[in-house]
Amino acid sequence: GGLILFAIFSLVMDVFKIGYYSSFYSCLSAIKIIYPIVQAIFVVVQTYFLWVSAKDCIHVHLNVTRCGLMLTLTTNLAVWMSAVTDESVHKAHSKLKKNMTEEIFRWLLKVGMRSSSVEECNCNSQICQIFKNGYFWLYPFNIEYSLFASAMVYVMWKNVGRFIDHHSHHIQRLKFRLFRRTFFVGIMLGLIILVSGLGVLILYEVQVNSSTESSKKSQALTMYYIFNIVCLSLMSLVCIGGSVIYRFDKRDMDRHKNPTRTLDVALLMGAALGQYAISYYSIVAIVASTPRDTISALNLSYALLMIAQHTFQNIFIIEGLHRQPP
Repeated sequence: GGLILFAIFSLVMDVFKIGYYSSFYSCLSAIKIIYPIVQAIFVVVQTYFLWVSAKDCIHVHLNVTRCGLMLTLTTNLAVWMSAVTDESVHKAHSKLKKNMTEEIFRWLLKVGMRSSSVEECNCNSQICQIFKNGYFWLYPFNIEYSLFASAMVYVMWKNVGRFIDHHSHHIQRLKFRLFRRTFFVGIMLGLIILVSGLGVLILYEVQVNSSTESSKKSQALTMYYIFNIVCLSLMSLVCIGGSVIYRFDKRDMDRHKNPTRTLDVALLMGAALGQYAISYYSIVAIVASTPRDTISALNLSYALLMIAQHTFQNIFIIEGLHRQPP
């Protein structure tokens, strides 16, 4: 379900890219327009393949199957790197254009582009601007789709030739009831936090990007940090509470080899390393900088809480992954 959600947004992104590049096809190579078309076909075929075959343990043509799955995995990683690079270049150009005069920016573009007819490649029409802004806003969905698909293909690759003893593993089917008290409260609290977070993020972006007054930017930063500090504190307490409950819940630990669980743990720890590094460098920068004001104190608290929250959350999730059903 998650894969299909990201696939739909990726297809919308490809449509926007095709529309954007078609707006000035005369000064671009044909590969610019062909690439999003091929990518859209790849997304459709791969999503259908994973939807149908994700749970299969294949026992015929093992080498060919492993080769095909690894080729698909590396293709997803290549698409992911391409999307991250394109998004970074776009942000760098936007920042450069904001901080430089129009003449210098055009000169830099002329130096960096093979075509000298930069004027012809300008996106001046309104519909072209809509396509351009639209597909850059949708890049994160395409990045997540590539990572999501890579993880699923990796699990399929690990399951090639694998035998499962159906007698030793009991399949526990969860019965989800929306209006049972605990589920309902949890979903409502989660939705409130999600909507509040989106509202704070939008206010923060509007205030920081549109306002020229330093006081308003300071207020936006203060609001942003206070909201995140409250959320991280609540998340840390909930994860600690969950780990304490595990201590009173007498269940056996599942020590069997499980490629899906192993991948979950590896991705969880790998993703946390990036956040640990960001928080660590933030702490070093804040401690080394002068003068220290309210924003610096909030930033320091936010970085420390981010480390604590990721640590408690990872411990809670990994413990939960290794527990047998009731």
